[in-house]
Amino acid sequence: MEIEDLNQVELDSNDVLDGDLTIDLSKRAFLRAAGLMVAGALLPQARADWNPDVQVGSQQKVVLVVVGGVRRAETFSREGLENIPHLVQLFPQSLFYAHARNEGVTAHFNAISSILTGNWQRVDDWGKLAPSTPTLFEQFRRGLHADRRDTWVVASNKALTSLIGASSDTNYGPAYGANVVFPKQLMLMAVEEALRSGRTGSMADRSKVEAELAKVIEGSNYEGLGWNVFDVAAHLDPDVEASIRLAIGTFVRSGGPTSGDELTFFVAREIMRKFAPRLLVVAFSDVEAAHFGSYALHVSGIQTADRLASQLWQEIATNPAYKGRSTMCILPEFGRDPDGSSTNGFFNHRANDDSTRDTWMMALGSAVEKPQVIERPIRHIDLCPTLATLLGCQPLVIQGTRLAELHV
Repeated sequence: MEIEDLNQVELDSNDVLDGDLTIDLSKRAFLRAAGLMVAGALLPQARADWNPDVQVGSQQKVVLVVVGGVRRAETFSREGLENIPHLVQLFPQSLFYAHARNEGVTAHFNAISSILTGNWQRVDDWGKLAPSTPTLFEQFRRGLHADRRDTWVVASNKALTSLIGASSDTNYGPAYGANVVFPKQLMLMAVEEALRSGRTGSMADRSKVEAELAKVIEGSNYEGLGWNVFDVAAHLDPDVEASIRLAIGTFVRSGGPTSGDELTFFVAREIMRKFAPRLLVVAFSDVEAAHFGSYALHVSGIQTADRLASQLWQEIATNPAYKGRSTMCILPEFGRDPDGSSTNGFFNHRANDDSTRDTWMMALGSAVEKPQVIERPIRHIDLCPTLATLLGCQPLVIQGTRLAELHV
């Protein structure tokens, strides 16, 4: 089906909600500063002679945006389009796969591991075990001798521990993994540390910090009750960790928290501007407010992911290191359970039902030969060999099959 068939939905530009959720300038300034700090500090300083525009040349770049669980009903359906006005605007220039299926474990870590390895993964749901087969990062880095600074994961989801950057395969493993950043976890760790130490000098007084911490948890932690902060900062240089905690403490004093996805976006964009990696994976998870049973917060998360994905595409289109030689793919990890199910409908993503397993994928950029809608079902595991080919590395023998419509 040609892309113009979207007109059959009977939705014109005047019917699309703007959806441009804004945050105040102080928060935006903090997020931008935090993004710069994390991007600049999590890696050793780049070589002085390294210039992304010189080194990249005509090499293709890939940005993969993965959103948590969203149903077709709230996105690409007649009723759902008002929640994704920015994707609707990008639709006419996209290659759109109407049916991208998750046929594996519909849990966050397993879902993203399957997307990034090209094999259905069945390991620990909470990221305590590495994927059992090599990730796209490992295939790319080992196959092309790529530097770690060319591969990044920036995520809001607690289930994606640093192990997502590398598999348990002894022939690949951490030596070929990606840089992994969890801005929301770092933010909460900073506040937690401030509470534990009772600092009152550079921080607000304890009662103020406690109040702000409550707001952070309520406003940013959408993963469910009983959430625990992983010790991600143990992987950071101590000076880097101290700087991040100080900056986030400043944020707490300056006002209430904003979405975890907002901070994830700013960090990802600053990484693009500082390091111009060839492979960047960004995972948004504000939509997981659904686990609290709040449909309004879930829809708000969809609208936020829609806007931030569009802003990432704007960065690609205007950043000289990416413009004209990049492909961006956007897809959900899975859907959500159908209304009326025994698992409380949109709250969860457990049902063996099309509402949970049948999603979609949008591709934009240089690998898209012509805008079109592909009705043929594809699988999430088909993305890894496709992106590996775009990056110029030989994909491994895996379950997924390369998507012929995406090529350079």
